[in-house]
Amino acid sequence: MRAHRVVGAPQLERTEHGVLPHRLPASARKRFPDAYLAMVEAQPSGVRLVFRTRATTVELDVLPTKTSYQGMPAPPEGRYELLVDGRPAGLTKVPGGNVHVLDMATRSAVTRPGEPGTARFAGLPDHLKDVEIWLPHNEITELIALRTDAPVEQAPDRGRRIWLHHGSSISHGANADGPTAAWPSVAAARAGVDLVNLSLRGNALLDPFTARAIRDAPADLISLKIGINLVNADLLRPRAFAPAVHGFLDTIRDGHPATPLLVVSPILCPIHENTPGPGAPDFDGERLVFRATGDPGDRSGRLTLTLIRDELARIVGDRVADDPNLHHLDGLTLYGEADSAELPLPDRLHPDTATHRRIGERFADAAFGDSGPFATSVHYGGQMP
Repeated sequence: MRAHRVVGAPQLERTEHGVLPHRLPASARKRFPDAYLAMVEAQPSGVRLVFRTRATTVELDVLPTKTSYQGMPAPPEGRYELLVDGRPAGLTKVPGGNVHVLDMATRSAVTRPGEPGTARFAGLPDHLKDVEIWLPHNEITELIALRTDAPVEQAPDRGRRIWLHHGSSISHGANADGPTAAWPSVAAARAGVDLVNLSLRGNALLDPFTARAIRDAPADLISLKIGINLVNADLLRPRAFAPAVHGFLDTIRDGHPATPLLVVSPILCPIHENTPGPGAPDFDGERLVFRATGDPGDRSGRLTLTLIRDELARIVGDRVADDPNLHHLDGLTLYGEADSAELPLPDRLHPDTATHRRIGERFADAAFGDSGPFATSVHYGGQMP
């Protein structure tokens, strides 16, 4: 594991079998006792192995930990996706491994141990090439060994800007077919940037340790998609929401005072537009779906997506005079009413693969386009990023 880089994971933990990529650093992982958050931060959304080789066969030994939901059919196995010189060149799955059985109602879980397996790619072109193996975004993946039939060397630095994105399960890639189909991966490929995906299923909750992790991470561009988890967790009230957002931004600015920073409000989610949380899982006999359990007539000030969109626009507007590199993007421009009619959320909460692609393409055009806050032609504080 020495002749390649593991991109998208700030730390690799030594394990009994090999190394385990973590998307939150150890300093952040010490700050929470929550087993569900520990699980999702170790799911390697956006994490990939990058190297250069002439090899025509590449094998990666791994120990996957797959998540299934108690009382429901097993979800599809995660995909290992191969890119050669930036283009799709193969995909495979690794059967077996550990199985993490999760009770969605209580978030309690038990893990059934399993055996390692191998992701194998053969018939690759016989020339020197840059190779990326994208790990399954929804399976914890311990890396054991990399084998090739030709020497491996580190791929050269392509000089791409690093885009760090933080969001919820939607940004994590929930319901996407594979790791390169998650909307941040789609946007990064379209924009030609290197993605670090710090999205945490169910845990985009303005946690201070997450803000510190972003503060301390290398990044040329930062985006934050805030809102849906705060509603479906019923975590905050408006009195606490605005100071929490300000504090999150303040902490990031301590380490990135002039980095372009884009705050993105929630995409449309009909069950939570005007109905507060908490959200709850349901099984309709065939699939897992979600519902809002709050009262749509509740006037106590509990958070809804409509309220959060208004507040985020106001907060960014209040700060921008002192922070010209702070920007706002309305999530409804990425997925709104017309999109919902055409491509409804299959589980009422998460987009499918086609919708991930639409969101990713729209985000890339809005953020990285000629007039967007991440455009290469835009100057930040008098200097190019």
